[in-house]
Amino acid sequence: MYAYIKGKLVEKAPAKAIIEVGGLGYEINIPLSTYSKIGDAESCKLYTHFYVKEDIRALYGFFEEDEKKIFLTLIGVSGIGPSTAMMALSSMTSQELKKAIVTEDLSTIQSIKGVGKKTAQRLILELKDKFDLHADETSSSASTQTTSTVRQEALSALVALGINKAAAEKTINSILKTSQEQVTIEELIKQALKSNI
Repeated sequence: MYAYIKGKLVEKAPAKAIIEVGGLGYEINIPLSTYSKIGDAESCKLYTHFYVKEDIRALYGFFEEDEKKIFLTLIGVSGIGPSTAMMALSSMTSQELKKAIVTEDLSTIQSIKGVGKKTAQRLILELKDKFDLHADETSSSASTQTTSTVRQEALSALVALGINKAAAEKTINSILKTSQEQVTIEELIKQALKSNI
């Protein structure tokens, strides 16, 4: 329905963005990778997919068209819904995800929250021949932020991704306690997602 939305970035959080276009504010669910790439831009363009199923209507957005294609490919697999697809794109880069599927790296795919052995095997079986590993991967640099801001935004993102708030808080506190240096929101969320909360 919407190929992309381009407008003023009104609000940005690790799991969502609000873009204003012509006086309308579009709330768009985004993966962590898109959050990183948006940066502090005043306006942005997100490639979008309007998901409709039974009582669910949600808008999903991606900084790069390739991420949108991966998202659509993932939700086309039986047993993979938009929440799991967003979790996958928030847990690892699109290139890492493609590589794990193409190389049949079952343990890496199973490290995505909500993906068990059977679903991981199904992903490999159905998508192994659909991905090109030679696609460019762009690195993103995150700005340094205070620990309390990082902690709060990471917690909000994890809760938005469907993680229990108490479990998310405990995991975040544990990561921050053992971390030797300042961690970015993206790093904190990725570490939390990999810790099987």
